[in-house]
Amino acid sequence: MEIKHNAKQLRDALQQGIYAVINPFVRLLIKIGVTPNVVTTIGLLGNIAAAAVFVVAAIEATRTGIADYSLVTLAGALIICFSLFDMLDGQVARLGGMASTFGAMYDSVLDRYCEMFTLGGIAAYLAGCGDITGAILTFLALVGSLMVSYVRARAEGLDIECKIGFMQRPERVVVTSVAALACGITGLCLPPPSNFDPNIILDVAMGIIAVFANMTAFARINHCRKELIKK
Repeated sequence: MEIKHNAKQLRDALQQGIYAVINPFVRLLIKIGVTPNVVTTIGLLGNIAAAAVFVVAAIEATRTGIADYSLVTLAGALIICFSLFDMLDGQVARLGGMASTFGAMYDSVLDRYCEMFTLGGIAAYLAGCGDITGAILTFLALVGSLMVSYVRARAEGLDIECKIGFMQRPERVVVTSVAALACGITGLCLPPPSNFDPNIILDVAMGIIAVFANMTAFARINHCRKELIKK
């Protein structure tokens, strides 16, 4: 219990640190009239662009038999950059007094689209490189990611607060973006005749998300079961 409490404190502290950095930019967006929904939409478009880069990398790998790690690096950078918009939209809504029920729903729906596009792009890239195991792990990561959010939505529909679990969206975004960036940079830095396949970095990351996201989904199901028994 103490470990969970400490983890929550650390996460809250990191979140407040990020807010301290982005708040000046948030105030600028508010000043020029940018709405939270526009910020959310930009984040989605950026993640679609990252997925498209992965697909291009997959096509190149299929055509040439060689992975283009410059494209993987670019995709990772795009995910990191545009995933920040996931925090920006909420801050724009709060600091700008523009929070709304539709905005919350819109943000949640587009978050799911972002994950489907980025993980779908990674699965396509790994499959294009002939890494079927990695593609399957990415598919399982996508299933777990969607189910974590779905169980929470169903729980809230039953008036149950359900935010437990380790592999929530911020953690998944960090693991995905850092792994993609690390994979790309490693591939660029390694000399051509190397025994190490940088795509293993993505495989491990997708495996971590696949395991812990699905564990989180089932933990939330069990939490809901206990809460419903109390009622």
